[in-house]
Amino acid sequence: MSDLPHLLRDALVRADFTYDAVAELLGPRAHDALARNETTPGLRRTAQADGSPLATLVRLFLLQVPVDLAAAEAALPGLVDRMCVEGLLEQSVGEVAARLDVRPYATEHAGPAGVGGTVTEHLWVVSDLTPGLDGAPQRVGTDHVLGISPASTSLAQLTRREPVRRALDLGTGCGVQALHLARHADSVVATDVNARALRLTRFNAALNDVADRVDVRDGSFFEPVVGERFDLIATNPPFVISPATGERLVYRDSGLPGDRVVEDIVRTAPDHLAPGGWCQVLANWVISEDQPWDERLGAWLRDDVDALVVQREVLDPASYVELWLKDSGHHPSTGSATAAATADYRRRYETWLSWMEEQRIEAVGFGWVNLHLREDRAAAPARELLSWPYEVEQPIAPAISAWGAAARHEVGPESRLVTRPDVQQETQGAPGAEDPETIVLRQQTGLRRARTADTVVAALVGACDGDLEVGQILDALAELLDLEPAATREDYLPVVRELVREGYLTPADPARTSH
Repeated sequence: MSDLPHLLRDALVRADFTYDAVAELLGPRAHDALARNETTPGLRRTAQADGSPLATLVRLFLLQVPVDLAAAEAALPGLVDRMCVEGLLEQSVGEVAARLDVRPYATEHAGPAGVGGTVTEHLWVVSDLTPGLDGAPQRVGTDHVLGISPASTSLAQLTRREPVRRALDLGTGCGVQALHLARHADSVVATDVNARALRLTRFNAALNDVADRVDVRDGSFFEPVVGERFDLIATNPPFVISPATGERLVYRDSGLPGDRVVEDIVRTAPDHLAPGGWCQVLANWVISEDQPWDERLGAWLRDDVDALVVQREVLDPASYVELWLKDSGHHPSTGSATAAATADYRRRYETWLSWMEEQRIEAVGFGWVNLHLREDRAAAPARELLSWPYEVEQPIAPAISAWGAAARHEVGPESRLVTRPDVQQETQGAPGAEDPETIVLRQQTGLRRARTADTVVAALVGACDGDLEVGQILDALAELLDLEPAATREDYLPVVRELVREGYLTPADPARTSH
């Protein structure tokens, strides 16, 4: 590859073309408007910026309007002609326009050993231009390379960030996940079937100075890594559930029927994980009329993996079809739609909806699949398939890691446990009543779970400070509440295991409990 990525990086740094600086220049209103694909507030703000290089780059790449040639050359000294040749820009008489999006991106990672804390790192991502700005027609080509999106940021927040030796970004697109993985993996393999995506991933790896750690390969799904194993696989596959009409947007449509692409990844990924490795998938799945969603997905899971599957959202078929027809630019624009465009939209809508009815699809679920290949293959797998549409703490990755650690922790009567500091107890009942009608334990961080508790569970959680064994606490509660001790242990030890798995209780520090 040429030295253009490095020269471009130098120019972007000189102009302070970073996420924080762009947000400050635009101000909250214009910045929020741009997130809604509206550019007018941003154009007004940048017009007042005296033609600074930062304002020029914002107008050129983010607001997608032509800029004066002299201003472009001042912001990108010595690079305009080369960027035109490479297809990033196009030049007309006295003006320069963007042909690709160059977008600043910020990520946080752990600070150097011995220093602690987090470090903000500024990255840049090149992709195809953002479609649909200001309500303009947004048809995209079949090989469109999507840039930073809600899906890519969701997967980045989901992915565990512990140091690993080898990582795989399956279906890399423009390489966003590969850039993240390169910060904590010794080596990263990034795969895709879209030749334009592969080219942009290589450019982005060089632009962000990680090209030596990112191996970009052409091929479908796991074909480019046959026989190889990884400590971490992250993937946002083309999961859209649609009929096979012959049209396919590579970034979102796999060409496989229904949710087959997700099923194939879930079934096959363990063959490419090193012992103790993780695969984390952002996915859609079918909710059929004749089978619960968790039962259906549970059948995909192998016996040698622990699995945490979280269903974050459910859409009915009509809402799902409308979402993705708008995404592909087929929804006719209000007030400007031709009769042909409206008829085409209705035909596509009817075809898609009829197909979903034929497939007996009741709804579509969206969420996360986290697979952990256990090192102890003989142990029983830990499984949780959870519907949780509520707000969670981001990034959610530490909570996924904590779940994995809890899933491997044996809990018995001799265990010493500690209540997580963020767990709060809420009670409800009539004023003046001696006992509450309902007790709720609620987490303030991570998944922010909540569960009801009876008197025994609430008292046990309150007593877990690492000093006493679980069995001792249950025996004391049995005596206090006039319960049979053996039956109390038998009934509540499974509940204690659930509380550990769900993160309400954690193992006490061995150093603290040693005597």
